[in-house]
Amino acid sequence: MFVVLQGVIPPAEVSVLAEAARALAFNDGKKTAGRHAREVKANDQATASPERDAILARVERALRENTMFRSAARPKSMSPMLLSRYRVGQTYGLHVDDAMMGAMRSDLSFTLFLADPASYDGGALIIEDPLESRAIKLAAGDMILYPTTTLHQVEAVTRGERLAVVGWVQSLIRQSDRREMLFDLDQAVEAVFAREGKTTLFDSLAKTRSNLLRMWIEV
Repeated sequence: MFVVLQGVIPPAEVSVLAEAARALAFNDGKKTAGRHAREVKANDQATASPERDAILARVERALRENTMFRSAARPKSMSPMLLSRYRVGQTYGLHVDDAMMGAMRSDLSFTLFLADPASYDGGALIIEDPLESRAIKLAAGDMILYPTTTLHQVEAVTRGERLAVVGWVQSLIRQSDRREMLFDLDQAVEAVFAREGKTTLFDSLAKTRSNLLRMWIEV
């Protein structure tokens, strides 16, 4: 399941975060890549500092407060996030993310865009699936959440600078098809409640959701 979350960081605030990100010190992104991905990774990542940590803490807080993210990801834990930069000529070739991030299983990956897409050319996130390659380049403050099992790449930047925060999630619901069913059920429960209030149908849907969670949650 691929989910686009719009406005995770509000426009006025994301411009402040992007400006703060541009002032950070960066080092070679290969240092955080696995042995094979290192061969195709050419980007920069922000080095540890209080300023970088403040940006990442704001992103994490926004995610934990985002209803759509909680519904789609059912997060059990999140890995430390990375703030990445791609300048002209930089790219990240086709790869799959590691199954383990430290002691955490990676079920879902996300990219939260910080730079205005009109400010740079290239730099789309390309996600492969059995039918097609999906090119994703979102507004600043928007985020794509997708299965870590997919092959993906970042195309070369040809103008400007791409800034993004990336991270990984271990879900309480390990199987992706079950996460998708629960996500769909969340939407149905909220739609019925908004239209009809707490009816017999709402109670039945809510009961089913709770019972499926009891069956599938891994704690």
